Amino acid sequence: MKRIIYFSRFFLPAAIVSGVLALSGIVGFIVNGFNMGVDFQAGLIQEVRFAPTAFSLGWAGRGSASVSFDRSKLDIVVSGIGVESRAVSFPFAQYDTLGTLTQAIRSSDQLEGITVTANAPADTQSQWLIFSAQANPLLGEVPFIVHYLAPGSSPISIGDVRESLTSLGRVVSVQQLGSETDRHFMIRLDEGETEIVPAERIVNALESYFGSGGVVILRSDYVGSRFSKNLTDQAGMLVGLTLLLILLYSSIRFKPQFAIGAVLAIVHDGLIMVAFVVWSRMEFNTTTIAAILTILGYSINDTIVIFDRIRETRRIYPEDPFVTVLNRSLTETLSRTIITTATTMLAVIFLFIFTTGSMKDFALALLVGMFSGVYSTIFIASGFVYLWDIKMKKREQKKLANPVRTGKIPVKA
Repeated sequence: MKRIIYFSRFFLPAAIVSGVLALSGIVGFIVNGFNMGVDFQAGLIQEVRFAPTAFSLGWAGRGSASVSFDRSKLDIVVSGIGVESRAVSFPFAQYDTLGTLTQAIRSSDQLEGITVTANAPADTQSQWLIFSAQANPLLGEVPFIVHYLAPGSSPISIGDVRESLTSLGRVVSVQQLGSETDRHFMIRLDEGETEIVPAERIVNALESYFGSGGVVILRSDYVGSRFSKNLTDQAGMLVGLTLLLILLYSSIRFKPQFAIGAVLAIVHDGLIMVAFVVWSRMEFNTTTIAAILTILGYSINDTIVIFDRIRETRRIYPEDPFVTVLNRSLTETLSRTIITTATTMLAVIFLFIFTTGSMKDFALALLVGMFSGVYSTIFIASGFVYLWDIKMKKREQKKLANPVRTGKIPVKA
């Protein structure tokens, strides 16, 4: 017979440790709150990329000309009164370098009046070109600037981006997207008590620090305070709905005490994650919400497996005390729990090592959550079921000890 590990001896110490950690998270949240990411704060949000100027386009011909870009080609459309409308396309597969592309634009007989000024080396690959979302596509005297970013470009750190925006005098949140060599960032400026800072001032602040003509605006949005609050409320409702559905599912599949124990376990995991996010000052964003929901799903899966084993063991050993059934079931599933968790953690560890930014935070949150999920399944969910069983037995003993309550009043001889 396999040796039984008496996990029940550690139920009370584990509950005390969990209570302290959960309480510290609640206190930390009240005192410090979350380090809210750009998704949950009102203000101006801009997605920027630091890329030098490749070339610029101008127009002095008849009619009007506009430029469009779809990652595989560059199109220039000429139209206007008294001008034959035409569209000239320059596929990057055909014009694969900046030199051939700019030469083709200059020499096109359908684009008389266009000016091209090259700033990057002629062997720059056309597939490296980046267009700003805020640039005016209508060509004219003001140059239309096209940027590029070569693989292996020198990295830009998130600290330097934050420092460059201190001159704005606002609360600034910066989120790195990808690695430092991607030079891709999400910037949010708090709306504050006065008017929002114009988007142009953000670009000017960045260019004064990193150099003129090297900032590309990929996206620019304003998030109002009402939308930000609604998003936060929806995230809370999503977690609450998850708990409710898990309680419903567990109640149907198991007895009520098992359902409550399962919900307590995932509430415990949620509070542990709150404590970790609060005290580590990890940015709280939609990725963090995804990590928490993933952890809750992982934890309830482990809990259901163990509860199934408890139910089967109780059928096999109906005469054994419940505490023995509980410890036997936890012991028999321990190897499965360790192997499953370790295998999953290998993938998450590699994700943590080889990624950056929000994905690295996601992996770190999963690692903490997996430890918490295994711990809560063994010591919190099972511990509650064990405590429930003790309470029920004490209640039955009291009923048997009170003949009036049970209705079994002894008859005198």
